[in-house]
Amino acid sequence: MEKRVMTDSKRRRGLVAVSAMLGGVLVLSACSDGDKEASTRSSAASQAEVDAAAAKEVSKARIAITPENGTDNASINNAAKVTVTDGTLTKVDLTAADGTPVAGTLAADGKSWQPDAPLERSTSYKLAATAKDEAGMEAHENSSFTTVSPDDSFIGYFTPEDGSTVGVGMPVSINFNKAITDRKAVQSGITVSSSSGQEVVGHWFNDQRLDFRPDQYWTEGSTVTLKLALDGVEGADGMYGVQQKTVTFKIGRNQVSTVDVAAKTMTVTQDGKTVKTIPISAGSPENPTYNGQMVISEKFKETRMNGATVGFTDDDGEGEYDIKDVPHAMRLSTSGTFIHGNYWGADSVFGSANTSHGCVGLNDVKGAGDPNQPGAWFYDNSLIGDVVVVKNSKDKVIQPDNGLNGWNMPWSQWKAGSAV
Repeated sequence: MEKRVMTDSKRRRGLVAVSAMLGGVLVLSACSDGDKEASTRSSAASQAEVDAAAAKEVSKARIAITPENGTDNASINNAAKVTVTDGTLTKVDLTAADGTPVAGTLAADGKSWQPDAPLERSTSYKLAATAKDEAGMEAHENSSFTTVSPDDSFIGYFTPEDGSTVGVGMPVSINFNKAITDRKAVQSGITVSSSSGQEVVGHWFNDQRLDFRPDQYWTEGSTVTLKLALDGVEGADGMYGVQQKTVTFKIGRNQVSTVDVAAKTMTVTQDGKTVKTIPISAGSPENPTYNGQMVISEKFKETRMNGATVGFTDDDGEGEYDIKDVPHAMRLSTSGTFIHGNYWGADSVFGSANTSHGCVGLNDVKGAGDPNQPGAWFYDNSLIGDVVVVKNSKDKVIQPDNGLNGWNMPWSQWKAGSAV
């Protein structure tokens, strides 16, 4: 076998080749690092261009929806309100969970939208809004929410009615359907004012009833305004108000009728002048009529009166009386005191004997069809809210919360019952 011997020249050529190869690797490596850095710079520049382009493509319109997405105790009055800045609304769709659309109104300037009526309680809604900016680019926003449930909300049933004309003794009386534990919060959400400038103060009779009145009777001819701003007010732990309402009513002429049980007469005054004196028959000695200032709270041309409903029963449990057509009846107390027409008593009774079970009776006819009878005259000339004062009875003064009769409470005591 031939033995080859490497000469120095060959060795040198090999070393040169290796060096050249290694040099080539080093050169190639150096070139590779440079390309990566350049590529990174190029990529960053490209992303900046993309971001800049994307920014130019986004609408400047900003849509805001009340309530926030996912709200599960939303107001029925203030929910689903949509507003936009740097743009105008072009479309708003509000639908209930079953797909029923909810009507709403877009403001003339296109900046806001809201439903035309309060929403339903315990109902889930979806809202989708679209707006455009000055460049015509669209923005979109969506929200889903559920309104407050009846179990988690309260309302107040109030009297008198909006737009009514009432007597000078008519308080604003609010009965809540749930017990109120935070009386201050609830009363702070209610204001009652009079065009006469009279100071009006609220008084809590219990955790569900709040009445408002001035020190003296309302000024005749004045206008009283009740504002309920209870939406979202927490009246008890986890229980919120839903009402947002303004009510106004007018005060009529000043009519106060004074029943003198001992004299068996009633004197009717209007604006301080006597307009009629009527013979009456009040409660018998066994069943006397309450003393005090009482307010007419209801009027019935005819109504049924059954003694059993107010505790007057015979040994067999039946009512001591059951008259199905009492004429011209006007309620004075929750417990059953009325001033009403009486056709079953003899004419001679009125003005001479007290024979009732506690009511004030006026001569009248069966069927309430004779306008010349005292019962008919008084009915026709009385308003809800008129005052009937009873004096000289053997009974006690009626309790202020028995009917709309808070006038029997001193002003200082009345004010002490306010929570604000």
